[in-house]
Amino acid sequence: MNEIANINPDSTEAASPDPVPHSLEAEQQLLGAILTNNDIFDKVASIITSKHFYEPVHARIYEIAAARIAKNNLASPVTLKAFMEDDPGLIELGGPAYLVRLAGAAISSFAAADYAQMIYDMAMRRELIELGNNIASRAKVADIKLEPKEQIVQAEQALYKLSEQGSAERGYVSFLKAVTEAVNTANAAYQREGGLAGISTGLIDLDKKLGGLHPSDLLILAGRPSMGKTSLATNIAFNVAKAYKKGLKPDGSEGAIEGGVVAFCSLEMSAEQLAARILSEAAEIPSEQIRKGDMTEEEFRRFVQAAKDLEACPLFIDDTPALPIAQLAARARRLKRTHGLDVLIIDYLQLCRGTADNRVQEIAEISMGMKAIAKELNIPVIALSQLSRTVESRDDKRPQLSDLRESGSIEQDADVVMFVFREEYYVEREKPSDDRLDEMAAWQERMERLHGKAEVILGKQRHGPIGTVELSFEGQFTRFGNLVQPWQQSGGGDEF
Repeated sequence: MNEIANINPDSTEAASPDPVPHSLEAEQQLLGAILTNNDIFDKVASIITSKHFYEPVHARIYEIAAARIAKNNLASPVTLKAFMEDDPGLIELGGPAYLVRLAGAAISSFAAADYAQMIYDMAMRRELIELGNNIASRAKVADIKLEPKEQIVQAEQALYKLSEQGSAERGYVSFLKAVTEAVNTANAAYQREGGLAGISTGLIDLDKKLGGLHPSDLLILAGRPSMGKTSLATNIAFNVAKAYKKGLKPDGSEGAIEGGVVAFCSLEMSAEQLAARILSEAAEIPSEQIRKGDMTEEEFRRFVQAAKDLEACPLFIDDTPALPIAQLAARARRLKRTHGLDVLIIDYLQLCRGTADNRVQEIAEISMGMKAIAKELNIPVIALSQLSRTVESRDDKRPQLSDLRESGSIEQDADVVMFVFREEYYVEREKPSDDRLDEMAAWQERMERLHGKAEVILGKQRHGPIGTVELSFEGQFTRFGNLVQPWQQSGGGDEF
């Protein structure tokens, strides 16, 4: 305090051997303006808080003034005197007379926001210095519990947390601005082939129901094992990455005008296995043949050609197991910064890790974290999810919202909940014995009707209707596709 004991509104900064960024004059001028005209507080409250002031006494003055103004009470040197008369810091600066001197040197209101921004920027620089010092001091200590890679992740998280301060506090938006944004979105959908507001999944009927994949949406893709969740997710990832075209967006910024850059967090399968699935679809070679290397020369040439064609696809795979949600978010931010990011797919939600001890709370933390990533990076996030075993005990195996496993927060946080369902899988396991001819005939007829078909059931959609979308499914290539309806097969060119 000795360095600033003689502060007055006309003083200059005292010299220091290693000063941290601060401006006592800016703090004094801003406080003086607020004490003179309380309306100024509303202009600066969205920029700074008391913690951004360098001088502790200034922070307390701002805090008390803010509390009084919030209650529609006057904040002036006279009214603040009653609350700060015995404040040791204020006494050292000259007592209540210091408040009078602040108000006496008040600036005009138009410069208040500039001073507030200056105080905020310097506070950020001080936090950066402190963060750097903390990183350096922790790196010097050899701690068996904290490996260097973990320290890097923690440092990155802290930096991003610092960079995002204030970005979430958008405040009120005028109806005119909101309407303009809505019209721009509708115009983009109108101009785009197929009338989609979002990114196309490559599956026509699913796009019609969803309107494409929308920025800031969390989409849950759920299903029982062997239903094809991962296959559908990889198909969508491949379709989006394959369609990627870069150009100028309607707002003038550079980015994806078709398709997009896709990140696939595979917490269950390795990157190699995932790549094999995508190549199986692209080359139309059964995945088990690729795995065994059981291919003809023509098939192998097709396989290699498909791999070459896919080299340029902006599809990034992270197969780190048991990834904490905070680290997943940090990696997504890093990818968006370095290569761009338009769609994030996570396979699957229950394999992520949170910090809560209780499993239900942990899942809630993970689903909230995924929704936060979608909003922060302004991208659609598709998270795969397991379903509880209660599905298997019902006669109708079609899943519903109550089947979502371990937490109701998944349903609550999601903008869209989709279920993958293949009735063929269950009917196949109901095969009667060969000697029951009538039952066998009925079973075969049912299998023919269901063969190669899948359903995507939309159990929840904030922006559109719920319902069922029928898709084709080729198990040998693990590929979902557009299902040609009977009315589309007649009339030759009518399909187009």
